[in-house]
Amino acid sequence: MLRAGIAGGSGYSGAELVGLLLDHPEVELSWLSSGKYEGEKVESLYPHLRGLTDLSFSPVSSLAGEDLDVLFLAMPHGNAMELASILDRETLVIDLSGDFRISNPEIFEKYYGIAMKSPGIQKDFVYGLSEINRDKIIGARRIANPGCFATATLLGMYPLYQEKLIEGPVYVDAKTGSSGSGRNPNPGTHHPRRCSSFFGYKSFTHQHIPEMLQLLADPENPLIFQAHSAPMVRGIFSTHFTKLKEGVSNRMIRELYLDFYRESPFVRWVEGSPDVSSVLHSNFADIGIAENDGFLILWSALDNLQKGAAGQAVQNMNISLGFPEATALERAPSFP
Repeated sequence: MLRAGIAGGSGYSGAELVGLLLDHPEVELSWLSSGKYEGEKVESLYPHLRGLTDLSFSPVSSLAGEDLDVLFLAMPHGNAMELASILDRETLVIDLSGDFRISNPEIFEKYYGIAMKSPGIQKDFVYGLSEINRDKIIGARRIANPGCFATATLLGMYPLYQEKLIEGPVYVDAKTGSSGSGRNPNPGTHHPRRCSSFFGYKSFTHQHIPEMLQLLADPENPLIFQAHSAPMVRGIFSTHFTKLKEGVSNRMIRELYLDFYRESPFVRWVEGSPDVSSVLHSNFADIGIAENDGFLILWSALDNLQKGAAGQAVQNMNISLGFPEATALERAPSFP
């Protein structure tokens, strides 16, 4: 059994990781930290884990005394940069924040509002979009987990960009649930504000935009992204509008996606529009399209805490360490 730890285990993504790692047959969750809840039992913060683990939250300073094979960093942006430089090179590190996703320090600072403290260390991190960078993830010891919006858009649009089947801009209209903003409430995520509201935010400035552009950069086919806050707890639903090159049909696109993701157990093609309720509490990403007179609408749906965060992190661990990719992730979505 490999020893795994979670730095930042008290957040929503951290709690999701706890549940997944407790189900993993090759990994033992042996350490997790929280500055705010140091010394408290995991079950006192997350009663749904009662009876499943006896672990308590440790101070992050105790990490130096731990002998871990895998460490997940599920901390607020800016914190992983402080830890990464002191970690053993043999330890597999998977960061769920944005600290190591962006290769250009100036672009990182522009979108995250903080300086990249260790550009040299950033270069050690592989961008962990499991289905696209699988070959680079195998054997990697530093993995930057993608953002939830970026995962939805990249899984949806990457095959079309790769095959150069579109022309003109791609407009992205993306919605997210409140859990994406984390455990601590703020004016935009507090329940009375969120439960019956719908609004856009971070126009042209969302921190996931540069991730998308790193893989989809194309001056002839720019990507315009707008995030929206939706009255749901979990889920990402992204709608992508673009124009197809002449002669590209619905059937061609369907065959492209079925072939492109044929060895990807968590990407599912659906006829018509996906539904967020069909992917909740799972690592699946559902993709569907509508096409008419050369114009394309492509939808993607996923659970932001699973495929958009903790689930993909465990998937990346499995790929890196040579475990079957779907280990501990084969749970069915829950409905209703």
